[in-house]
Amino acid sequence: MEQRALGTQGLAVSAIGLGCMGMSDFYGADRSADLESTATIQRALDLGVTLLDTGDFYGMGHNEMLIGRAIQGRRDQAILSVKFGALRDPSGVFIGFDGRPAYVKTSLAYSLRRLGVDHIDLYYPARVDPNVPIEETIGAVGDLIKQGKVRYAGLSEASAATVRRAHAAHPISALQIEYSLWSRDPEDEVLPTLRELGVGLVAYGALSRGLFGGAIGSTPGDGRAHFPRFQGDNLTANLALFEKLKQLGAQRRDSIAARDGVGARARPGHCAHHWHAPAQSFGRKYGLRSCSTLCSRACGDRTGDSARRRGRREISCAQHVDRESVNRLDHRSLDSIN
Repeated sequence: MEQRALGTQGLAVSAIGLGCMGMSDFYGADRSADLESTATIQRALDLGVTLLDTGDFYGMGHNEMLIGRAIQGRRDQAILSVKFGALRDPSGVFIGFDGRPAYVKTSLAYSLRRLGVDHIDLYYPARVDPNVPIEETIGAVGDLIKQGKVRYAGLSEASAATVRRAHAAHPISALQIEYSLWSRDPEDEVLPTLRELGVGLVAYGALSRGLFGGAIGSTPGDGRAHFPRFQGDNLTANLALFEKLKQLGAQRRDSIAARDGVGARARPGHCAHHWHAPAQSFGRKYGLRSCSTLCSRACGDRTGDSARRRGRREISCAQHVDRESVNRLDHRSLDSIN
């Protein structure tokens, strides 16, 4: 498995990571499938995946305990990436974020116990607490690094300005943020800032929360139902875009599909995966600019997070477009973009 450097502090991870959230929460997770989830984590390690991403609030601790069992005897093969700070009530409802230094250190103590490890590799606040200066939150993570309990500091869903402030307080190795063909807003300010500062990017939702894999259903407990992008007319329009993406992929008889061993046609997931690839000239040659232009027309905000609706929003959201403009799209107009 290809390795990628995250930041300039020495952290290296597999190019593809395993996000474990859905094994415990949000996407209609079935807790009775813990054996399957454990086997998935262990198979990922077998294949050379090292980055395992979780949060202490995923399944309210369940996800960390699941990972802890899965990596027993294999700790040296895993890079544990843990988010903290999200607050939930006994029913599981989110009630805010806490970035106070004392909470940072308390959260770390519980995560170490649930994971059954003596340190966490990459530790970062799940969101920026608007009531606590980011310098204080990251400063607490820095203290834990000095104690050997954490190896590297990160951020999640933070603005370019916040990344700068945090990085000035303590070196930031990575920013985790949703970034895909469907979610392009980090390109405006965040990505240039990361490049300037030497901060790595952990892009989650590369398959647009399952949409590019055709995994959108009505499973009870599926948290995507609360996101504007997966609601009502927005979802109808986005599924229409997805069908156009499938048609575009089917037209591309190229080395993408041949290399991945899936026959002669590229699937939406392949388009999404290769769009992330560093070789942008490869993408232009095989029509991924067409995919990119198509997906820039996604309808609805990518998240229902109210923090993004503040005047000083952390991350801007995707634009809204009307369904008629989506229906007017055809491959001739897309091909003319190349």
